[in-house]
Amino acid sequence: MNINQIQTRKVTRKVFVGHQAIGGDAPIAVQSMTKTKTADVAATVRQIKQLEDAGCEIIRVAVPDLNSAEAIREIKKQIRIPLVADVHFDYRLALKAIEAGADKIRINPGNIGELSRIKRVLGLARNYEIPLRIGVNSGSLEKDILNKYGHVCAEALVESTERHIEICQDFGFDDIVLSLKASDVKMMIDSYRMIAARVDFPLHLGVTEAGTYQAATIKSAIGIGALLADGIGDTIRVSITGDPVAEVEVGFRILKALDLRENGISIISCPTCGRLQTDLFSIIQVVEKRVANIHKNLKVAIMGCTVNGPGEAREADLGIACGKNSAILFKQGKIIRKLAEDEIVEVLIREIQNWNSLTDNDNGGFTNDATEILAEEFVK
Repeated sequence: MNINQIQTRKVTRKVFVGHQAIGGDAPIAVQSMTKTKTADVAATVRQIKQLEDAGCEIIRVAVPDLNSAEAIREIKKQIRIPLVADVHFDYRLALKAIEAGADKIRINPGNIGELSRIKRVLGLARNYEIPLRIGVNSGSLEKDILNKYGHVCAEALVESTERHIEICQDFGFDDIVLSLKASDVKMMIDSYRMIAARVDFPLHLGVTEAGTYQAATIKSAIGIGALLADGIGDTIRVSITGDPVAEVEVGFRILKALDLRENGISIISCPTCGRLQTDLFSIIQVVEKRVANIHKNLKVAIMGCTVNGPGEAREADLGIACGKNSAILFKQGKIIRKLAEDEIVEVLIREIQNWNSLTDNDNGGFTNDATEILAEEFVK
């Protein structure tokens, strides 16, 4: 499946954050945000490197003070991925962050005061050729917009976003990325759909204040996934209260579930039932841990019984279909060998590590008749 089989992706302007493209025909990028004090350079760099190893493509840091803004200069020397400075209220922090080497600024033009201050930020961003993310959030809407609608709603988020766009464009600045985040999933989806119908700026998707791992994963999969399936979105961040590495992992899982990105091993496994006759739970847990840092784009099926197991295993790059204390190993739809239960993990890991495609005539060493007989014996 490709993106056109879901929904034609909305064509947006292409914006560059450092070397990373957002929008246009660029792959949907996965972002995260550090949880450290930005002024603590060592701790912040350590966390960013962990995120880089997980596949994170853009990182955002909080800039609440001048020390944090200045720290960007040293942080940038030690990381590979583009860095976004998250600034609120004090325009001077945005100026310092730009001068220190930030690749993008996240700010709401409307919350940093008079227009002359906004003009200085936009002017310096233009000089340094870096984009701006207008980040509208349901928790920090302007008072006059809240008074107009009487409550937080999708229409209010869109009006606030359009106001900030107008401010930027009045100064001739349109190197912009947009986000309209809400903790209410339905409101978040409605907001993005409305703004996507009105503008062609690239969109950064996310459900804000989504909670701890389980709640955040569910909310983000629904909110971000629904929009991506509509063809809306150019970059994503899954917000999780906890380890930011989990944000990246969940982000890629959402994209992989829609066949929008490939990043590492994708494991398919059955929910199991009373037909299970192998210790599938332990097998999957061990395999998941051991392939976590293998960045090959493979689909691996680990199935528990003969009902759907052989079919799913055939469809994957590598597949294990379990029987009674045994399993059949499939490679690109062809049976390779029968395994004892205690062989499954090591053989599968070895096949993943040494992956190479079968030739058209390679049937795993079996004759066609032997392959058919083995399959028949397996499903009895």
